[in-house]
Amino acid sequence: MKRFITGNHAVAEAVRLCRTQLVAAYPITPQTPIYEKLSEWEAADELGGLMMRTESEHSAMAACLSASLAGARTFTATSSQGLALMHEMLHFASGCRAPVVMCCVNRTLAVPWAFWSDQTDSLSQRDTGWIQLYAEDGQEALDSVIQAFRIAEHMLLPCMVVIEANFISHFMEPVEVPDQAMVDRFVQPVTIPKRFDVDKPGFLAPVVNQRQYRDYRRLSQEAMGSALEVIEAVDQDFEKAFGRGYGLVEAVGTEDADLVLVTTATVTSTARGVVAGLRDQGYKVGLVKIRVFRPFPTKALRAVLDPVPKIAVLERNVSLGREGIFCSELKAALANSPVRHHIQGYLAGIGGTDIDPELIERVIMDAFKREEPLDDAIWVTEEDA
Repeated sequence: MKRFITGNHAVAEAVRLCRTQLVAAYPITPQTPIYEKLSEWEAADELGGLMMRTESEHSAMAACLSASLAGARTFTATSSQGLALMHEMLHFASGCRAPVVMCCVNRTLAVPWAFWSDQTDSLSQRDTGWIQLYAEDGQEALDSVIQAFRIAEHMLLPCMVVIEANFISHFMEPVEVPDQAMVDRFVQPVTIPKRFDVDKPGFLAPVVNQRQYRDYRRLSQEAMGSALEVIEAVDQDFEKAFGRGYGLVEAVGTEDADLVLVTTATVTSTARGVVAGLRDQGYKVGLVKIRVFRPFPTKALRAVLDPVPKIAVLERNVSLGREGIFCSELKAALANSPVRHHIQGYLAGIGGTDIDPELIERVIMDAFKREEPLDDAIWVTEEDA
């Protein structure tokens, strides 16, 4: 059934459809409407699970972790400073192999204070051991949350679905909300093994020696590596069941491209039209959207980008003192490619500023004419036009 809803409410619909047993969260702009909608359903006895109103985001993740270890399907959502406050517990969730699902609504990190879209909050958690999926629109947000429960519970790894503040969270668009029976068939009743034993509290977080710690980390790394196959398989099953699939990455017009623009999330939607228009003008330009950030889909990206001589990475985040985070990751992924790529990073939309078609076209044309890439990212703003 098509519904005209916001991205936040699309996420909430997915959580309800997956018959989530515990939702624990603390309100923070711009994530709060997710929590409000779930709370509204709980009050009307339509949620089917329990809401836990915690005193902080740190406590929300602690509650989800505990419930997950007891065998429950759990969900939380947060943004910006809330995710930063959760940081300690994110390591606990991944270390305990708890399949918690979370939606992060990307928002700027202080200081200064702002409430707009910036991916740095979720990307700063890249080393916490969480799977990360980035959505382009409200439909992909809903679909990714449904997939996330199945991925997380199969791998026993926590999974974060990331949407952008305002551009997805509060923007209303038609979203196909699937039938409950279809979701029930796709996401089976929860079968998370119960690992919480009140008589053996040290079992959850034992004190280990150096070699044991090393082996824990090795097992976690192997699990993250094998998660790519599971993410891809779940997405393929989802496409068979619902008619929509997203892959690890999406490639458009890359087969004969002299230059490929790499994007993620909402920037991709605008870039699609720009790339199509330049194709009509005779420019051999392609587009690659990165959907899965952790684990990083190196093999999938190399399969598409290895033959391409020039790559431009346009992103809405910055690792201060370096460049855009997706650009750095992509450079590392292509380091052993037989082709010497010219990879140029571009920063735009920082703080939620607009990335319009004209800006994207300027980025592409600059990358086409640039003979050698710079070591630093290039800042691009609407005022540069």
